[in-house]
Amino acid sequence: MRTVQGAALDGLKARVRALAERTGLPVRSTRGAPRPHAGPAARPRPTERAGRAPRGGAPLAAPGPAVPPPGAGDPGRRTSVKEPLRRTSADRPAGPAAALAPSGPPAAAPTVLATLGALLTAAGRPRPRRRPGGVRASAAALRALRARHGDAPALVRTRSGQTLLVLLDPQDLRRFYAEPVSVLAADPPQKCRGLSTHEPGRDADGPGCARGEQRPERRRMSADVLAAGLPVHPAAGPILNVVAEEARHLTATGTLELVRARHAVNRAARRIVLGDPAADDDELAGWLTQLRAEDGRLRGGRTRAARSVHDKARARVREYVRHAGDDTLAGRAARHAGPVDTTDLVSGVDPADEARLWLLAMDAVPDTLLRTLLLLGAHPCEQDAAAAEAAAEVAAGRARGELPRLRACVRESLRLYPVVPDLIRVTRGETEWRGVRHPAGTAVLLPAAFHQRDPERVPAAHVFVPGRWKNPGADRDIRMAPFSHGGGRCPGDQLGLMITAAFCAEVLRGHRITGTRPVLDPVGPLPVTLDPRGVRLTLTRR
Repeated sequence: MRTVQGAALDGLKARVRALAERTGLPVRSTRGAPRPHAGPAARPRPTERAGRAPRGGAPLAAPGPAVPPPGAGDPGRRTSVKEPLRRTSADRPAGPAAALAPSGPPAAAPTVLATLGALLTAAGRPRPRRRPGGVRASAAALRALRARHGDAPALVRTRSGQTLLVLLDPQDLRRFYAEPVSVLAADPPQKCRGLSTHEPGRDADGPGCARGEQRPERRRMSADVLAAGLPVHPAAGPILNVVAEEARHLTATGTLELVRARHAVNRAARRIVLGDPAADDDELAGWLTQLRAEDGRLRGGRTRAARSVHDKARARVREYVRHAGDDTLAGRAARHAGPVDTTDLVSGVDPADEARLWLLAMDAVPDTLLRTLLLLGAHPCEQDAAAAEAAAEVAAGRARGELPRLRACVRESLRLYPVVPDLIRVTRGETEWRGVRHPAGTAVLLPAAFHQRDPERVPAAHVFVPGRWKNPGADRDIRMAPFSHGGGRCPGDQLGLMITAAFCAEVLRGHRITGTRPVLDPVGPLPVTLDPRGVRLTLTRR
């Protein structure tokens, strides 16, 4: 007589055999002997939806060309961050969806016929939920594209069916940055959309931080208030005093993690932008955090609640702007724009809106700060040199805030781990790339992270070498774009460098980084990605 446990076990075996029948993998018994696949009597599960994975499994993809093993032609693959290998056996059945697919006739443009590893995120491993429209290009797939089609832009199709024109040659990068907004319209990254009262329209017009498509008035205000192009901001004294006071939170204990870094940097950001009274405004901090989580895209049932939070945050920031001092960014913006309560925002600029955008832009500072300190902890000689510069900077007088060596370290950290790894813009009319015409509405992808760590064109691409930024013209190198180039260059790049380098100096001036997690190889290639949430630094007093 069968028991309940026996019946359940038989059902489980039937499910395993059905799964094996779909995947083509052999089934082994508990003794390790192979067993034949289940016959027609076994009832397989219903077919999964295209692009979806079985519950608890990895996303499915069609087989593609063989991918080189880890370490073959890519030093970065010998690190702790590994990309999965694809099974290329002819016996393996194709999955229900492919990461890449042809996107037009071969005569029209170069196309990709299969996955080539994982162009838009590796498809052989579980993935976290991605924001809508998010794109992440795989270095292995981009190298395969270039090997297959040369340096010409490659037209590919994503898993979701979106068509992208991928730029693989630095010469095309130069054109990408130089084209005006009337030709290439920005598709602002999700990270840059939040907190704006000016939602991107159907033409993607908005205040995105990766492209200079703001009205001339807004652009002039940003350049004036943020002191674009000046290594040391005119209000460097008050700003650096705020950094020194808030940096005490970073070294309050013997360890430094992302939560502590965000707390210190966000307090400093509110003081720098809005003034000292905003430092302890936890309610405003909560509203801003909530709006960031919404990506600035008010949709679904949360629209009314999100707009309510948006209105409250806007009113609170506007109140701070009214009383902002002259040494704050909001105070400088108010002097530039005139009365804060102006209602003619067609010809004027609301400094409260700009202040919220600057607060959002400083969201990238804690991650960059932690990665820079982690890299310095893994390179003792660079750490000692940076600490010596930080100690000498105390007596620098008017030169206070320059910190050229630490700025180079921050730039190198952004080269290795950029805030926005991939830029997308959309053509507003018919364009021609390398003799091939593409219609209006074509999305053009510039994989910035790939070009910045391309071993074929960047020396020591996967190694921490801050000295490369001391070379004349390094800031104009089209391959390196931590702050973009051309008209879309971030006007606050120098201010961001000054603040991040100052935080690093405050930590190194009195403490040494003696332990890091993760442990990085000081001479070998660095990981391709580095999640700041997993970084933990051990600090000891000097």
